Amino acid sequence: MASPEGVLDVSIIAVAHFDNPLRPLATELLREALSLRKRCIMPLSTFLGAYHVLTRYLRVNRGMASKALRETLTVRSPAFYCDIPIDLAVDSLDYAATYDVESWDGYLVGLAINLNAKVIYTLDEKLRKVREITVTNPFPVDIVKKYHRWLDEKLKEHKRTKPQRGLTRAIDKAC
Repeated sequence: MASPEGVLDVSIIAVAHFDNPLRPLATELLREALSLRKRCIMPLSTFLGAYHVLTRYLRVNRGMASKALRETLTVRSPAFYCDIPIDLAVDSLDYAATYDVESWDGYLVGLAINLNAKVIYTLDEKLRKVREITVTNPFPVDIVKKYHRWLDEKLKEHKRTKPQRGLTRAIDKAC
């Protein structure tokens, strides 16, 4: 693939793999990227991060999460990015420190810059402080709000049935 237009974040991969209001749009974005109709890359590590977010924070059944993510990986698309060179890891840590973001987010910034991608597609609003590239939420604001309301309701249901300290904070951070 020539220089990609963008990089897909864990949050995009995660919402494409479980039933929620954003899933149809996220699935379509994923299809476009996997088929190279949209020149985006997906670091393979985003699938590992998506499994963590799905099972730990969004409480998706482990077997269902694994099956859904594995099914997508069977496509073996050239859009999958599978390398983290040492220099990129070093740059990623520098970006994480500079912008006070998670190391994973620093990796996305470093990867986008390294590959001349102009955009990171994410639901994570904290990444907007990055100046070197464009950080954008690819979904309409009204559907994102619907997703957040839906997620809040699911969290309330979960708290009523099984209290979990820090769950809301963790999901806010993950999304």
